[in-house]
Amino acid sequence: MIFLEILKHSIKLPQKQAMFQLNRIGMDMIILYLIIMLAIVSIPEWINRLNQPTGVGAEMHIIFQFIYFFMFYYLIMTVFVFIAISIIAYVGKGITHLMNRKLTYGLLWKMSACTVTIPFLLFTMISTIWQVNDSFLFYTFIFSLGLLFIMIQHYPKRRKS
Repeated sequence: MIFLEILKHSIKLPQKQAMFQLNRIGMDMIILYLIIMLAIVSIPEWINRLNQPTGVGAEMHIIFQFIYFFMFYYLIMTVFVFIAISIIAYVGKGITHLMNRKLTYGLLWKMSACTVTIPFLLFTMISTIWQVNDSFLFYTFIFSLGLLFIMIQHYPKRRKS
């Protein structure tokens, strides 16, 4: 399945071979992969919300709790992650310009989306055991920028005309 291929290559980043394999995959598959990854990341929070005996939605039927969780947690988290990936790709575009490399914003966005795989998997594993602080998101942002910087260096420089 294509999603397992994306996962395998995303974990191997910033290796050159994995990076170029991911570049051959369409943007639609990367976005769908990211949506599935975000659903997996939100599972510990969903379980945590189901186990709370009090609070907003504690007395709702499980179907309505799922709808509530989807609307007020998953969708908002997805929007913020897509905005963060877009910002990382935009910063990567600036780095690309400074390093005189030949990369488009779409390719940088796709690479940025794949760099969050390791932090997301780490977050999922840790959050099943402990409550994770929001500062983890800052470290994810820094990790993705660093990985993107390393990957940009693999691309050839622009030729002078």
